[in-house]
Amino acid sequence: MGVAEIPGLPYVRASAGQPSPVMMRDLVESFAQEPPGLFRTDADGRVHYAHLALSGGGPNGAFGAGFLKGWTETGNRPTFKIVTGVSTGALIAPFALLGPKYDAALHEFYTTTASRNIFRLLSIVPQLLGGESLAETGPLQVLIAQHVDEAFLREIAAAHARGQRLYVATVNLDSQRFVVWNMGLIAKAGALDLFRDVLLASSSVPVAFPPVFFAVEADGRRYDEMHVDGSVGAFVFYSGGVWSFAAAREAASARSASNDIFVIHNGQLPPNPQITSRSLRSIALRVFESAGRAAVVGDLFRIYSVAVHERSDFHWMTIPPGVEMTGNEVFDPAQMQALYDLGYRMALEGPRWRVHPPGFGTPAEAP
Repeated sequence: MGVAEIPGLPYVRASAGQPSPVMMRDLVESFAQEPPGLFRTDADGRVHYAHLALSGGGPNGAFGAGFLKGWTETGNRPTFKIVTGVSTGALIAPFALLGPKYDAALHEFYTTTASRNIFRLLSIVPQLLGGESLAETGPLQVLIAQHVDEAFLREIAAAHARGQRLYVATVNLDSQRFVVWNMGLIAKAGALDLFRDVLLASSSVPVAFPPVFFAVEADGRRYDEMHVDGSVGAFVFYSGGVWSFAAAREAASARSASNDIFVIHNGQLPPNPQITSRSLRSIALRVFESAGRAAVVGDLFRIYSVAVHERSDFHWMTIPPGVEMTGNEVFDPAQMQALYDLGYRMALEGPRWRVHPPGFGTPAEAP
């Protein structure tokens, strides 16, 4: 069976875990697109590239949004060469790529949004018997459409044209593959609906939210693929094995450079010991929470290994222990404001990045 592709846009995505010649060629091209002065450059011509990976975390994305604002105010926030996002991180990623001018939009999104602005619960029994999810995401689709319009898409396309890259991930349940989407190329093609759908799919927590379908073509036949939240495959990612930044820079014969990979984890890593009630809901929530924490550790080690292999510096940030992570509802504006303020303060303090994955380094680096 042939590789399924988006009709008319066969070059905008790739499955993780295997190099994509198309993605690599596009990344190689990015170096020639860079205008002078976009990225910090030393007197000897050495370029400093900064890359940002944003994790999932639902309403905890407020932490990442606040962190970016605080980072801006330190005066040290770099222009990012590459930004990647999964789930709530996928929603933040386009704004992070475009820079501080969108800090206010992220603040509004992550401090005024309530559950009713994201989803509507459906009748449980019919959904359990024959439905796709426990809620529908019409409100989230409206929110995405309000923020991601034609003008915004043109800005993403312009960023792509000046050598920046934006990647968002979903999971294809049919093929069970983690799929990396080149959002800049989608924007360049003017495919607004596809751009919005990828953001929606990457944020569609399976079972809770309905999957998003993409019309694809393979061997001359068309069918629909079912995609869900990218965090099913990885809670945070950098390249997904689809491309190598170091190899792309070498192929482009680019100037000498240093690379920094920054990871913002919109969640907590230390366990949260508490008595688990003997109920289906309580057990399921604790299982998902435990699996998620373990997955993040693996993702951080994966990104760290890439950084070591490509001689990049590795930095990551997480929500510290002892911070209350639950509110009166799933998306609680008051709780999200508190997390936004926390991220803002932590960024203003330095920020103090951890430079080794969990369990490595000094005790002071322990999350």
